[in-house]
Amino acid sequence: MATSLTTRSARRRALAAVVTAAVLIPLSACGGGGEKEEGGGASAGAEKNTRLTVLAAASLTDVFEEAGKAYEKEHPGVEVDFSFAGSQELAAQVKQGAPADALVTADTKTMDGLAAETGKPTVIAKNRLVIAVEEGNPKKVDSLKDLTDSDLKVVLAAEEVPVGRYGKQVLDAQKLTVKPVSQEVSVRAVLSKVELGEADAGLVYKTDAETVPDKVDAVDIPDAQNAVASYPAATLKGSENAEEAADFVKWLSSDEARVLLRKAGFQQP
Repeated sequence: MATSLTTRSARRRALAAVVTAAVLIPLSACGGGGEKEEGGGASAGAEKNTRLTVLAAASLTDVFEEAGKAYEKEHPGVEVDFSFAGSQELAAQVKQGAPADALVTADTKTMDGLAAETGKPTVIAKNRLVIAVEEGNPKKVDSLKDLTDSDLKVVLAAEEVPVGRYGKQVLDAQKLTVKPVSQEVSVRAVLSKVELGEADAGLVYKTDAETVPDKVDAVDIPDAQNAVASYPAATLKGSENAEEAADFVKWLSSDEARVLLRKAGFQQP
């Protein structure tokens, strides 16, 4: 009986050795192949993909969507997501700790108020105000003074919104009192009111009026009566992609970005 048990035990050990060898050989081959790929072509497929979130003023919507595509084409592996809103809304998001990498506002005042949360800002473009009116200008609006007509439905942005603050600035300078039918949260909201026929006129940026030339006409405001809007861009200190965010902000001042901004009607900084 003892001889039989010994024989069986030996057979089991031999079988276990064969099975172990059968398992380890292909694993060893796989491990060797992985190391080879890591040093060769496989590493390219393992490149880090970065997704940047950029908070941007509503008036930058159209041009930034185009700029984002151009940037992504130049920087494979980086995707840029934009969140557009009034600058005051973006500032609130930053203060509440919203996860984002960079910020671009439509005024320096809002950016300066976020100095503790941002890197050093750089002005990337400038803009001016125009009076947006319905296509064909049926109400014959020719100047800022015309906005004081009580029969005219005028819509402005709220004063905490950069374009609203600029609007108040130019109206106050001319000693004009305008009673708007509504005060909106962004320049795009003002433009929409005029575009939909819910208002006869509104103060918007020149670049916004140019996005819907077949629906809205723009009445120019003389430079002496106008205000210049500056657009600063900065990285956010809470960014988890600090290097990539800094690169994007720097790119916004590049020749290619400036061409896109100028094409959209923005002025050079």
